[in-house]
Amino acid sequence: MRVAMFGYQTWGHRTLKALLDSEHEVVLVVTHPKSEHVYEKIWSDSVADLATGHGVPVLLRNRPDDEELRAALKEAEPDIIVANNWRTWLPPEIYGLPPLGTLNVHDSLLPAYAGFSPLIWAVINGEPEVGVTAHMMDDGLDAGDIVLQRAIEVGPADTTTDLFHRTVDLIGPIVTDALALIAGGRRDWTPQDRAKASFFHKRAIEDSRIDWTWPAEDIERLVRAQSDPYPNAFTFHKGQRIRIVRASVSDACYGGTPGRIFIKEGDGIVIVAGTEARRGRSRGLRIERVRTEDGTELAATEYFRAMGGYLTAHP
Repeated sequence: MRVAMFGYQTWGHRTLKALLDSEHEVVLVVTHPKSEHVYEKIWSDSVADLATGHGVPVLLRNRPDDEELRAALKEAEPDIIVANNWRTWLPPEIYGLPPLGTLNVHDSLLPAYAGFSPLIWAVINGEPEVGVTAHMMDDGLDAGDIVLQRAIEVGPADTTTDLFHRTVDLIGPIVTDALALIAGGRRDWTPQDRAKASFFHKRAIEDSRIDWTWPAEDIERLVRAQSDPYPNAFTFHKGQRIRIVRASVSDACYGGTPGRIFIKEGDGIVIVAGTEARRGRSRGLRIERVRTEDGTELAATEYFRAMGGYLTAHP
């Protein structure tokens, strides 16, 4: 089949590599210009460089809404478009242009976690598994019929970074296998159950701010969700921002006011957490490693030399 590809960052790079290694002919690649957005600088393997290195024509676009792009697509005459991590909506005149439509690859188990940063949101919410879905594109965002879906388990200590490396390895096989089904004439795809759908927005720095009224279990997942190289979960101590690099839920229950720097436990320092902390039946967050604004990483027991005082959401 003749394939046009829309994609960006490492997800798009893995998709394009699978296409270039396949029996199909890649006739056009459309990708975004390089971005300075904090989340788009992570996992930023260049789709454009890979395509150019294989002699495939490349168009750089922020949005797919100009006549030059539509004309180039028509001239390329793709049988199918494959998309992965294209950051804006594809209109019907594009996704419906090829005879076989558009196959989108998304790093969640759709219909849950449509939209942006699905792995981060899934870790925050304590999902037991994550995965990758290949589906046919329609006029809803990440809402089309499912062609293939593959899942991996989330372990109790897994970070978003761990899960990224495991899910990104699913992209090549799922692209190859989905195209084989389509080329073989399969069309009996599985409609998504819209009653189970959820849609999430892009992450921003504000989304990494710790709210000490959250239960310690939730904050611990936020820390794992914002693991390096993502912008770490952060809080303020004496007006200065500190980033929480590693944390766990305390062994004992601690009572008091959320955010209180309470006690040394094991290799960490326990911070009181949760709206019900005053009752003394809530676990605290045991901070183990922190990073200061100048990039210095310290053990929490070295940073917090004395107990007392509070960690706060704002300076």
